[in-house]
Amino acid sequence: MRIARFAKAGQDPTYGIIELAVDGGEHPDTIAALTSDPLAGVAVNYTGERHDLDDVRLLAPVIPRSKVVGVGRNYAAHAAELGNEVPAEPLLFFKPNTSVIGPTDTILLPDGADEVHFEGELAIVIGRICKEVPVERAADVIFGYTIANDVTCRNWQQSDGQWARAKGADTFCPIGPWINTHLTPDEAGRLSLQSHVNGELKQDSNTSHMIRGVAELVSYISAFTTLLPGDLILTGTPEGVGLIRPGDEVNIDIDGLGTLSNPVDKA
Repeated sequence: MRIARFAKAGQDPTYGIIELAVDGGEHPDTIAALTSDPLAGVAVNYTGERHDLDDVRLLAPVIPRSKVVGVGRNYAAHAAELGNEVPAEPLLFFKPNTSVIGPTDTILLPDGADEVHFEGELAIVIGRICKEVPVERAADVIFGYTIANDVTCRNWQQSDGQWARAKGADTFCPIGPWINTHLTPDEAGRLSLQSHVNGELKQDSNTSHMIRGVAELVSYISAFTTLLPGDLILTGTPEGVGLIRPGDEVNIDIDGLGTLSNPVDKA
């Protein structure tokens, strides 16, 4: 199931279920509206409204109520390309929910952010309140998966000695275009991931190269912090990251999760 958040001209944002032509169903390339946020813990039904995808704007599929947890250096080749060692334990950081934007929204580069990189990543969407989740129970607390771009300002990362500003600026966490709720943690760990900038292939990898997989990350992170519905875990990026500049467009593709596209401009 593909769950998206969308807006139609003159209407408030709402949630819906996407049906694509590749599904072979009766309503190709449409979205069926839902009565409420499926992560809100209330009963969700269809409203009866259905729209062509060309007639709506897809938004960030979830706005985290609490937090975005990032995982650094979770692909050995990416750690190596930046001259870093693979950490003995998961290297974690937080991005504020104000950094989240949706597909087609613009990544805005602030003054002084002179070396900004894209980072294509698989993102885990948490579906229920949880703490100290065993690895074997991780699937029980995962709502689904989406694509994320962990935008990072390298000059701030180096000068600050910590990553709050480098990774937490407004617009530095594009996500979307939808949440796939059908994948298991094992399946999510075997997905092709590609990133293009202005049509040029930059990243070409697979989530199977993650050092620590989906279930292990959920268990590790929930051991020290309570995870809430809508929280995101960004699982790290493979090698091939690079600069983005005003006028660029970044496209990140992950099997079964669609394409996350964002233009780049000055703030």
